[in-house]
Amino acid sequence: MSAPIQTLDQRRARRLALARAGLLNPEWTGMPKSGRRLARSAALRVVDRFGYLQLDTVSIAGARSHCLVLLSRLAGLDPTLGESLLAPGTPLFEYWGHEASWIPWDLYPAFEWRRREFQSHPWWGDLLRQHRPVADGLLRRIETEGPLRSKDFDGQGGQGWWNLKIAVKVAAALWSAGHLAIRERRSFQRVFDLTERVIPAELRDQPWERPRALRHLLRRALAGHGWATTGTLAATWRLRNLRQPIATALGELQEAGEIVPCRLNDGATPGWIRVRDLELAERLARVRPRRDRGVLLSPFDPVLWDRGRVQRLFDFEQLLEIFKPAPQRRFGYYCLPVLAGERLIGRVDLKAEMRQGRLMVLSCHFEAERPSPADRAAMDSALVGYAEALRLTLGSRLGPSPPSSQSLTKR
Repeated sequence: MSAPIQTLDQRRARRLALARAGLLNPEWTGMPKSGRRLARSAALRVVDRFGYLQLDTVSIAGARSHCLVLLSRLAGLDPTLGESLLAPGTPLFEYWGHEASWIPWDLYPAFEWRRREFQSHPWWGDLLRQHRPVADGLLRRIETEGPLRSKDFDGQGGQGWWNLKIAVKVAAALWSAGHLAIRERRSFQRVFDLTERVIPAELRDQPWERPRALRHLLRRALAGHGWATTGTLAATWRLRNLRQPIATALGELQEAGEIVPCRLNDGATPGWIRVRDLELAERLARVRPRRDRGVLLSPFDPVLWDRGRVQRLFDFEQLLEIFKPAPQRRFGYYCLPVLAGERLIGRVDLKAEMRQGRLMVLSCHFEAERPSPADRAAMDSALVGYAEALRLTLGSRLGPSPPSSQSLTKR
């Protein structure tokens, strides 16, 4: 006789998500309290919790997404650390997770099946076969000259050693297939090197077959989410067209006693939870696990990129309007949601003017039609704290009684 399916209410699932994401008080997360001391090791613990740190190029708010994720969890962290976290000797590698991500070394063997599949690039096709001379020449050049950035591919003197557009694509395809690795990033530009000069031999020599890899990746995803649907777990690692292998892997983890099926008590949303997190969810239901002081989150934060999950757990419509024409945007170009306690209370659109030393608040929107004084204070503290972290002056700081939705300056 099968065991009964567990259920969680929205509050328990939400608090568990925040606990596993490192966004509650440290006693509930097991995460570092700040990034002032041993900053790099603290940042690595954040990455290890999820198994990835998603990268993004947009820096209009003064810090890119991967830096925002770290700043939202580690008080006092040097904001520049996030840009240089991947460096020779640091136990991270760059690869395709949910998107391009920095991933802990211990997961390198779990992506061998993907590197094999990506011998033919996922959207450019069999690029390496079509441009074999370019691929071989690039590998020889890196072997001889050392690590290269994309802007180095046109050769000395700008004479066009190859068609630069093709060379950049070939380098990315070699990386996706595992023949090259990203050694570091300089000004956010990838620095390509031979894989054997970046990834330790003990990780390269122990590849996992896909069934073992899927079990491990799904286990790791669930550890970061707390409670999650099968779709969220699959999307965490870009596991596409693998419905039956994923179902098999989840069944094996259940059979091993690691996870159990768990529905939200709306009765319509099936999901999964680790057995060890059931007790934590109950304990979190009986306490106030986080102060209401506000903090800004990246729109690509691990608790935010799955929009359906955000709606279920937080009753918050997470939008990314960066690709919309300005007249069609409801909130702003690159809005950062604001977390206060366990609630997402609003969002702000920011622009960092680094040369002027200012952080401009372009727009601010509260969720509540009439935000409470506590929500106003949380919004203000989130903005002030973020500006201080970036060492910028807040150019349009909210007053003590701002309207529930306002534009503070025009883009």
